[in-house]
Order: sequence, then C-alpha cells, then structure tokens
Amino acid sequence: MKGDSQGLALYRLVQGFDWVLLLLVIGIFSFGSLLTLSLSPELFQSQIAFSLVGLVAFFLFSFFDYRIFRGFFIFLFLLATGFLFLPLLWGEATRGAVRWVQIGGFSVQPSEVVKPLLILFLAGFLARGPAGFKPKIFSLFLLALPIFLIFRQPDLGTTLVILAVWLGMILAQGLELKFLLSLLILSAVGLPFSWLFLKDYQKLRILTFLNPESDPLGAGYNLIQAMIAVGAGGIFGRGLGRGTQSQLAFLPEARTDFIFASLAEELGLFGSLILLLLFLFLSLRILKAAREAPDDFGYYLCAGVFSLLTFQVFVNVGVNIGILPITGITLPLVSQGGSSVLAVMTCLGLVESVARARKKKEEILEIK
Repeated sequence: MKGDSQGLALYRLVQGFDWVLLLLVIGIFSFGSLLTLSLSPELFQSQIAFSLVGLVAFFLFSFFDYRIFRGFFIFLFLLATGFLFLPLLWGEATRGAVRWVQIGGFSVQPSEVVKPLLILFLAGFLARGPAGFKPKIFSLFLLALPIFLIFRQPDLGTTLVILAVWLGMILAQGLELKFLLSLLILSAVGLPFSWLFLKDYQKLRILTFLNPESDPLGAGYNLIQAMIAVGAGGIFGRGLGRGTQSQLAFLPEARTDFIFASLAEELGLFGSLILLLLFLFLSLRILKAAREAPDDFGYYLCAGVFSLLTFQVFVNVGVNIGILPITGITLPLVSQGGSSVLAVMTCLGLVESVARARKKKEEILEIK
C-alpha cells in the first residue's frame, strides 16, 4: 500500500512533464560542454557545474506552480529593479563596464538574473486586464528604469534583449493599428537620438560593421576573425580542438560572444545546423506550451521566454556570420557563463510548469 501511494505521488509529480523539452535542453548543453572542453579545458568543470545548477533551477521551477507568481508581479518588478542597482553600489569594472557583483565568492551579472523576473512581471501586468493601447505604452514606461540601469552599465546587448522580450509579449497580446503607428513613429524619432547616448566603442562597432575592412586590425578585427572561422569550418569542420582561429586565439571571446564561430570552425556547417535545429525545436516546444497554456498569465510567460530565446540566438548567430553589428549577446546554454545559464534555465523551468499545469487541467476536466 505504501509503495502504491509513493508511486501515485511520483506519478502526480511528473504528470504532464514535457520530456522532449528537457532532452532538447540537454542536447544544447552538450554542445556548450564540448566546446568548452575544446576551447578551455580548465573551465570544463565549472561549465558542467553551471549546467548542473541550471538543471536544478529548471526542475525546481518546473514542479513549482507558476501561477503563484501572478499575485506578486509588482514585487518581482521591484526586486529586479533593486537588483540592477547593485552594480552601481558594489560592481566591479571589467573592460570599462560595471556589470558584475561579487556574491559569496561568485561573480554574478544582475542584468542576466533579472530576465526571468521581468518576464514574470510583464506576464502578470498584461494578464491583469484587457488588451489596449494605454496598457501597452504604460508597460514600456514601467520598464524604462530597468532598461536605463542596464544601458548605463553599459550593456547594450541586454538592453536590446529586454526590449525584444517586451515587444514579443506585446505582439502576443495583439497588435492594434494605433499602437503599431505609435511604435513606428517612436522608433523613427528615437533611433537617431539614441546615437547620442551610445559609447564611442558602440558607435565604432556599428560603423565598422558597415565596412569592417576599414580597420581590419582594430575595430573590425573581431568581426573579420569570426567570419574567417565560420568559413574555415567547411561542411564537417576541422574537428574539436583543431580550429586554428579559436585554438590559436585569433578569435576573441571564443567561449562567449563568438562561440558560434568556434563551433562552425570545429564542427562545420553540419554541426551548426544540428545546434540550430535543436534551438528551433526548443522554440516550437515553447510555442506549444504557450498555445495550450491554461490561462493568460502562462500564455504571456511562454511568449516572453520564446522572445528571449529566439532573439538571443538570432542576434548571436547573426553577429558571428557578419550580418549584424557586434552587441555582446551570448548564445543561450552554449556560451560559457553561470548567470546566463541560470537565467535561461529558470525561464525554461517556468515554461515546463505551464505545460504541467495544462495537463493537470485536462485531467480534471476529464474527471468531471
């Protein structure tokens, strides 16, 4: 009898669990671990540790009812905003940017950690009432302070990610003509003025993107080396540990911003396509969870995670193959770094929680 009750409890715990989503995540993690082992064997153990911590966060939030957060979305916004003030008070300057703080002996990047908090906040805000022009604009107004705090670190990449998440969730709510026209006008007016607020190196990145050969040994060096690495991989790549660009340190930030170029050089077009297909199937799985979500809060939550994942993948790959300016956006679950892994795995755990809630709702309806 005791064994039956334990088995029933275990069944209820895992019912509705999306094992396909988990397998896709493990597959993407495998690429990141292999590349870390190839590029920096001394960091392999730490990357595995980050992955394990990420999996713990994934399972923790998977088995946690996501709907509990709905009533605390204002608190989550305040928590995220407060967390973003930490670099101003205790941040450590690295390469001219103050993005990291030391917590318990570990370097933590607050702008990464707040991503799931801001997604939960926006999901709660959008789910609280009917769609409309004013709520959409007001949501952007509320995000202005977190965006400003991230931008001034400076962290243009994460600033763009947060804006992309907001836009994706707004589109998921529905797009009125009035809002679309306002967004277009705001963009047309704001983009020229945004140039004035960019740092000199950020302006140089954009100008160099248009003509990288104008400064091949300076501002255009990273972009040129990344494109060389991608092209050198051919169909099947040079093999793990055999990439000349990445192994001989010609390619800067080979473990983070330009890890896709490292992958393309060592695993070629074949390996790159496999990774991109894994990301594609993962995105489709998130959309499935959104479509079948039992409530608006779960729907917007999944839409936010989908926007986060697809935007980061698109921009990182676009930068690595030379079709987008360098922004410093990492490749989710592949680039080396603990804060990013923890943030993305928390988001995916919340998506898993939405999927499980949908399954439970279906079973209740069947019983009735």
